[in-house]
Amino acid sequence: MEPSNMHDWLSQHGDFLYRFALARLRDPHLAEDVVQETFLAAIKSPSFSGDSSPRTWLTGILKHKIIDVMRKNSREIAASDLTSDADANMDEFFDETGHWIEEPMAWNMPEDALEQKQFLRILQSCMDKLPAKLATLLMLRDVHETDNAEICKELNITTTNAWVMLYRARMSIRKCLEINWLSA
Repeated sequence: MEPSNMHDWLSQHGDFLYRFALARLRDPHLAEDVVQETFLAAIKSPSFSGDSSPRTWLTGILKHKIIDVMRKNSREIAASDLTSDADANMDEFFDETGHWIEEPMAWNMPEDALEQKQFLRILQSCMDKLPAKLATLLMLRDVHETDNAEICKELNITTTNAWVMLYRARMSIRKCLEINWLSA
């Protein structure tokens, strides 16, 4: 690839790729690193054939780089991060038969709430409170829509463990949003 093309691609697609990475990794430094690695891989790779747009091709490379980072980070998580105070408090939602003590509040038009910057800040804050492995699992499953078998392989967990962890992550996010957004 010619350096002039790469410079054009950097100016045309760099911000988009950074925002894409930041939304998934939630760390500005990691996002910068994977975008740089994406461009380095693009420079070294002669595989761009022009069948897709440069942005699509670069985003494909970036997705693989993000998954590599998530995989690496999930392997380096301390055992103490696997549980949180939120896990211990899940029992407060259910009676001894496993039924809701108080059913969750109905959310009116969540698509409207998503458009509000304040909601996104609160959601990000809730995500940041999750243990890293739960946050990674939630991002892979609910944002990236990765299938369960691939998630289990990437995070080196069993299917049952994945479903339990996903449940805990979703419940923690729900509880956090109910406290910090819906009741505010």
